[in-house]
Amino acid sequence: MKLGARVRSIALFKQLGPGLVTGAADDDPSGIATYSQAGAQFGYGLLWTTVLTYPLMAAVQLISAHIGRVTGKGLASNMGDILWRPLVTLLVLLLFVANTINIGADLAAMGAAAKLATGAADWSDHVFTIGVALFTVTLQLFLPYQRYAGVLKWLTLTLLAYVALLVMVKIDWTEVAKGLIWPSVTGKEAVVTIVAIFGTTISPYLFFWQSAQEVEEVDRDENQAPLVDAPWQARRAFRRMRLDTFFGMAASNLVALAIMIGTAATLYASGKTTINSAADAARALEPVVGQFASQLFSLGIIGTGLLAIPVLAGSAAYAVGESRGWKCGLDQQPWEAVGFYSVIGLATALGIAIDWSHVDPIRALFWSAVINGVVAVPLMAAMMVVVSRPSAMGKFTAPPRLLFFGWTATAVMAAAALAMLIVR
Repeated sequence: MKLGARVRSIALFKQLGPGLVTGAADDDPSGIATYSQAGAQFGYGLLWTTVLTYPLMAAVQLISAHIGRVTGKGLASNMGDILWRPLVTLLVLLLFVANTINIGADLAAMGAAAKLATGAADWSDHVFTIGVALFTVTLQLFLPYQRYAGVLKWLTLTLLAYVALLVMVKIDWTEVAKGLIWPSVTGKEAVVTIVAIFGTTISPYLFFWQSAQEVEEVDRDENQAPLVDAPWQARRAFRRMRLDTFFGMAASNLVALAIMIGTAATLYASGKTTINSAADAARALEPVVGQFASQLFSLGIIGTGLLAIPVLAGSAAYAVGESRGWKCGLDQQPWEAVGFYSVIGLATALGIAIDWSHVDPIRALFWSAVINGVVAVPLMAAMMVVVSRPSAMGKFTAPPRLLFFGWTATAVMAAAALAMLIVR
């Protein structure tokens, strides 16, 4: 590579931050399970959802980043300044409940994956789940998230095995093209799966996370300030946010598409249309790595879970802390932000409790995505109100194009959730 090209590549990489991490965290165990189930159950029939979700998720995440960068405050704090306080409390409670369920499902899946990878048949799944939970809490308490997120992102490269599937197995590319452009929805199960895909792709916890990370990026850099106070920084900041967000969401969606195509070409094609366990989902990777499919799948679940759980717990803590005026931030020491870290501990503890339910981890992951799809609707509507208000955004209210896609995303999520209730 020539020196000039190398310098440009390094400069490009340095502009990638909260959006890239958010995109990586989006392909969490819940996403892997949901996309796998969609491909196994419906073949190529729901691929069109990835085409629809990309512009919508990019718009929603860009709005989240926009709010944080412009105001220097997170979503919950901005909502509290504009909306009725009891309504904000209800929205934060909905987020906390959805995140806790998602954490519980992720922890349970990581425990099952760890047991599958080690072959420790005599050990209870709960032992592995508790071990994983304690490990993640320890990391959040004593190691700044930015330091270990870069390491954990390498574990998400295991998801590229699904991309390798696309060249290792026989794929009907005509059906793939049809699935990408022609919506295919038949029956309630398909509608529920669509809500799950939307919920795991356009997830409420990612809204609060990316907004909070933009705030922390400004706080860490003495040369930056909220745009309402430093409008001359706007052009460069918006350009960086667009690049960061579009790139991160594209990477997330491409992995989702690869998982759906890969499982459709393997599990669906062989008649395995229902995924009931981690072992069932792992079988999709057998054409790539053979007998090591379980180990590779387990690495993907554990790696993405370790990256996503701090985002889930952290976003809940940001939302609760900001709405209460507490000191927040994963770069803070535990004794400097007691309330913030208490929420993280509580959400994780409740997640462990959920592991004792009788729901299979893979099904729990799927239904946590469905819950996210429903909870996202009022949170997105509140976020759109904030980004439209000059009282919060000054002269940097969202431009018409961004408002259009943001409200369109909200309407699509609402329509899908409503359809789930009325379709029989």
